Amino acid sequence: MKRLKKKKLNGGVVVNETGSVTRDPVCGRKQKLAEIQQALISDPVDIETLRRAAGSRGGLLTDELRRKVWPKLLNINVYDLPYKPGRDVRENHKDYNQVVLDVRRSMKRFPKGMPATERSALQEQLIDIILDILKRNPQLHYYQGYHDVAVTLLLVAGKRMAIAMLDKLSNYHLRDFMDSTMDSTKHILNYLMPILEQVDLELHDFMVRAEVGTIFALSWLITWYGHVLSEFKHTLRLYDFFLASHPLMPIYLAAAIVLHREKEVKQTECDMAMVHHLLSRIPEDLPYELLIGQAQDLFEQYPPSLLAKRAALQSRKCLSISTFQAFQRSTLHQRPDSVLQRLTKAQGSTTSRHGSLILL
Repeated sequence: MKRLKKKKLNGGVVVNETGSVTRDPVCGRKQKLAEIQQALISDPVDIETLRRAAGSRGGLLTDELRRKVWPKLLNINVYDLPYKPGRDVRENHKDYNQVVLDVRRSMKRFPKGMPATERSALQEQLIDIILDILKRNPQLHYYQGYHDVAVTLLLVAGKRMAIAMLDKLSNYHLRDFMDSTMDSTKHILNYLMPILEQVDLELHDFMVRAEVGTIFALSWLITWYGHVLSEFKHTLRLYDFFLASHPLMPIYLAAAIVLHREKEVKQTECDMAMVHHLLSRIPEDLPYELLIGQAQDLFEQYPPSLLAKRAALQSRKCLSISTFQAFQRSTLHQRPDSVLQRLTKAQGSTTSRHGSLILL
């Protein structure tokens, strides 16, 4: 296996070949908290520091910080949120029955010990959130697993903020999963094997001989691992990472997981069913911080542009990739919440329900 390389500068800063920056997890919790708070009140908001914090060891540390930082990473004006959907959002919706079925089966996604009445109320909110997003975006198509993303946002941020974040994610990071067919999703999965080929040719060839394909990673990708992880804290840690990263980062994490389990895979009988069974079950004790760092290394050394030809996917055909650079640039000019609050009060009732973001 090739050894992944990092370029290090003073202070634990890592700069990759494209000039993007990450930070080694060397600072203490208090220092990190202070950096995040300072980034939030900077004018404009220091998005690069927030991205580094979300990607470095421990992520965003607390749900309180996530409620503040996640919207900034998605360029959301917290004082111009969509209203809660009315009950009419459920009327004559073509996906209503499937959404209800999926949400009803999502009990394990709620914290252990949560009272049944509270969980039931949240499930009703989850149904409304999903149907509201689909109603306002008729170009998007529901897929099984979408509710796993929605419930994570709901549990952390509440109903109105969850709607705003899910709407933004659905039109950017998750956009290719919401086509009318699975073609784009399958193409994104095709990035997995070229990454493995670059790092560990022996492992890659073993999986090719086993004809295992990449479907074992499908639920990882489309739910941002929310469906397959038993500990909610691990899900939150990955969401911190993915919200601050390129839309293809979940597939790089998948490659890091497979590479981490290299010995297990090679010791398994070279048979499709056996290898698929092994890989589709994510171990409980994965070293997530290590894997996040390795996924970042893989992305830096083998960026999507390098792998696109092998993956049989041109970036221009992938909406989540083609729109990402402009989306990232748009996040860099946000005002801190205190400024947005003053502007919102000054505007008074003139702010429209779905008005554009205030980016001054």
